[in-house]
Amino acid sequence: MKNPNKQFSSFVKKDNKIGEMVYDPIEGKTFFAVLIDGEFKKSNQIIVGENTIYPFPAESQIIKERVVLFPSEAVDYGSEEDLINDIRIFIHKYLEISPFFEKVSPFYVLFTWIYDKFKELPYLRAIADYGQGKSRFLKTIGSICYKPMFTVGATTTAPIFRLISQFKGTLVLDEADYRFSDTNADIVKILNNGFQAGMSILRCADSKNNYDIQAFDVFCPKIVATRNKFADKALESRFLVEYMDGRLTRTDLPLNLDDDFDREALEIRNKCLAWRLKNYNIIDPSKIEHDRSIEPRLNQIIAPLCSVIKDEQVKSELKEFIKEYNKELISDRGLSFEAPILDIIMHLMKDGEREVTMKEISDTYNVGIGRSEKELNPRGVAKILRNTFRLNTEKTGEGIALNLKSYKKNIARLCSKYGINCEDVNMVNIVEGSKDEFVKELEDMGLVKPDIPSF
Repeated sequence: MKNPNKQFSSFVKKDNKIGEMVYDPIEGKTFFAVLIDGEFKKSNQIIVGENTIYPFPAESQIIKERVVLFPSEAVDYGSEEDLINDIRIFIHKYLEISPFFEKVSPFYVLFTWIYDKFKELPYLRAIADYGQGKSRFLKTIGSICYKPMFTVGATTTAPIFRLISQFKGTLVLDEADYRFSDTNADIVKILNNGFQAGMSILRCADSKNNYDIQAFDVFCPKIVATRNKFADKALESRFLVEYMDGRLTRTDLPLNLDDDFDREALEIRNKCLAWRLKNYNIIDPSKIEHDRSIEPRLNQIIAPLCSVIKDEQVKSELKEFIKEYNKELISDRGLSFEAPILDIIMHLMKDGEREVTMKEISDTYNVGIGRSEKELNPRGVAKILRNTFRLNTEKTGEGIALNLKSYKKNIARLCSKYGINCEDVNMVNIVEGSKDEFVKELEDMGLVKPDIPSF
């Protein structure tokens, strides 16, 4: 008779202790690695309540074919500084990347080993054309992350959903914008939903019952290679990006990744496992640092990563990198067709408080557009104001007009978002009692000069 409480998992949490699945290729067996009284030990099973948890069997194709890589044991790593240095040496030996990424990558690798302590996480990505090092990037960094799940053999997204949900490791995804072009919507869902805990994707279960719905938890670190940027700007903001142009300058890189690479990668994973077992209950996600000068979404990228970076210089460089990326996103928005609409509204408002109608905005916009561009009608302007700018409109004697209170409340945020200079904003129109705060907010954003006269 089968044990109804027998379960399989690669990770077990019991009270304040955790068990991590390891695979010993010499013995051809799987175990759980645990830390008990300061010593690393192996266990065939872990009992949690009425359930007996076993590691996945070594005969599994996922393990035998190295689709998911595991440590073989927990090995002492010395100090945390020693471990970071070992990771950096490994990456440098097999991969040529920018100096900045060579500094940040070891911390990202280490972060993947405790990502499940956080509610949000960043992704890592290489952008390059064919044959310019994307696969080496994925293999080198991916092989030493937490339970790397390689999708080289996947031709559809169905196995990817199951891999993430079952093993909850680090997804390593190659040619995400080409190889999965027929199912790009699913890949985008996995990437868009998988940066935040609790954002499961619903799929129809493999069942004769059409009403069976299955929820897939796709929250996990992801290392992705693409040839181009994604069209989805929200998705773009989730990545730390390395641009690879294929112009290698080093001659000491091995042409192929051989058995030595696999052995060294396993040694790093074994040390990282020991670090996870020792630090899992020490990491405090409530102490995440936030930088208010950048967008909340980009804070979601650096805040968790900064929690494992103790090197202040590296932390500072990461923040500067993200700020530059923030400027790039703002610049991209400034080139969008919505930005001129915001500029027109501010121009119409600058001479004094009055009702600016949708027709005024659309007429001004249409005068300045090129022949190849489509004209905008008042209804279209109202839709952009409400849906994109989150500004309110109201009916007046002149037609549909912009709600002044909504404009005053949101103008600083919109200027920051679209990279528009606010020096021409008529400060007299700012709501009484909030002038100083408004000016200070613009100064902090660098959108007005600090010598604006007080009121």
